[in-house]
Amino acid sequence: MNLNQITLPVRDMPQATAFYRGLGFLQIVDTPHYARFECPRGESSFSLALEQGDFRNGAVIYFECEELDARVAMLQEKGVKFAQMPEDMCWLWREAVLYDPSGNKIKLYWAGENRLNPPWRVEISA
Repeated sequence: MNLNQITLPVRDMPQATAFYRGLGFLQIVDTPHYARFECPRGESSFSLALEQGDFRNGAVIYFECEELDARVAMLQEKGVKFAQMPEDMCWLWREAVLYDPSGNKIKLYWAGENRLNPPWRVEISA
């Protein structure tokens, strides 16, 4: 199996789609209640779905960036605000944190080989 996509709830579709295009994603579906984006590298996509009521999304979406510090600097120049600047984490990833206009938590990160092969990797299956 391969993860196809994730769908995030949003409060304002035009504001949300502009935000994600500004991060560098290509919008490939555009409706008043649903949008889909293609990631610049690989085969991944993600979607936005308009939510009418109150919501709190506890999920965190991770976008892998090889040149993390340069990407964060470029986004800051475009006015993107970060809750956490790039920082080396104890799980051997470098991460920066930001929030989209609907409050969804986003982590831009670089893990390199540690993403799938951390020193503490185990292989447990059925």
